[in-house]
Amino acid sequence: MCDELARAARAGRAIELFGNHSKQAMAGPVVAGVVRISTAKLNRVVQYEPKDLTISVEAGLPWAELGRVLAANGQMVPLDGPYAPEATVGGMVAANISDSRRRGYGTARDWVIGMRFATLDGNLVQSGGMVVKNVAGLDMGKLMIGSFGTLAAITTVNFKLAPIPAAATTMLYGFADAGSAFQAASAALRGMLGPVVVDVLNPALSNYLGVGADHTLVLSYAGNGTVIERAARESEALGGARSLRGDAESALWTGIRNLTPNHLASHTDGAVGKVSTTLTDCQAALARVGDVPGLAHAGSGVVRGWFGNSNNAASWVGSGNARGWKGLVEFSAPSAKDPDKLWPAPKGDLEIMKGVKRMFDPNALLNAGRLYGRL
Repeated sequence: MCDELARAARAGRAIELFGNHSKQAMAGPVVAGVVRISTAKLNRVVQYEPKDLTISVEAGLPWAELGRVLAANGQMVPLDGPYAPEATVGGMVAANISDSRRRGYGTARDWVIGMRFATLDGNLVQSGGMVVKNVAGLDMGKLMIGSFGTLAAITTVNFKLAPIPAAATTMLYGFADAGSAFQAASAALRGMLGPVVVDVLNPALSNYLGVGADHTLVLSYAGNGTVIERAARESEALGGARSLRGDAESALWTGIRNLTPNHLASHTDGAVGKVSTTLTDCQAALARVGDVPGLAHAGSGVVRGWFGNSNNAASWVGSGNARGWKGLVEFSAPSAKDPDKLWPAPKGDLEIMKGVKRMFDPNALLNAGRLYGRL
């Protein structure tokens, strides 16, 4: 890997870096490089210490296979999202994929404790290690998370692990108006139990998922049986709930995870917009989605809308940016890969990103355009 990158860089040849090509709909265009390098054959478990709750795996290991290895010991890396079943470990980390459980578990930056990556000058850089609390030096690996392979090639990732909860449940609450749904979400966030998921679905998404025709508050709890029993009792204070467990619960989360692939498959100009805002502004951001499916992660401030027309997605993102929110078009059809649509009016942090890009890849050879068309 190091030698291949260095040879291509010395020759000034554009490089396309990928794992399983599972996220071509995400971020910017996949520009074909003169040199194509896949990490798919880097697919080993390098070191697994179940008692220490750590694992080191190569970047090309399928994400689903990592899940199977860990599940055998009752452990997990609690990250999921669109296209995760087809993804590689490196792809999940490079795209910084997370889902509704972000509220309870965080993102990839909270679970990656070490990494190796190959640079264009032919070096294999070690960042972090195999201990959960690592304070040695600058954690360069964090730069790779969410970089879409525009800086270097991730070769190995070290994760800290979490035990799979002994019990879990998802509760659904229907509300005739958005205000009531978000008030209930705030009450849940102030509660003692700490739900892993606090989501609000608009009527279009509730209807699509077959959970009702109103705004739906989705709360998920994980822990032991006592936690689940108390969650069921306290649900009465929010007006009662429909509790999902087992196959019914899995079906709901599978439907949400598959929403983006199914949406883009059925809309030739479809796009998924994403804005990050304050918890207070989540309701306003969801309302501006309109009558298309929309979801507010009311515990983290992330709101998404699934638009049949990419111009509408870009308009929603752009209007959010004008209000001080941070937004971009997260997934889109090939026809909607215009940088001005994907990331309208980026702020000053883009200049910082450009500076980092020049440090790693001064001639812009690696995965050009993949970072939402801007890098």
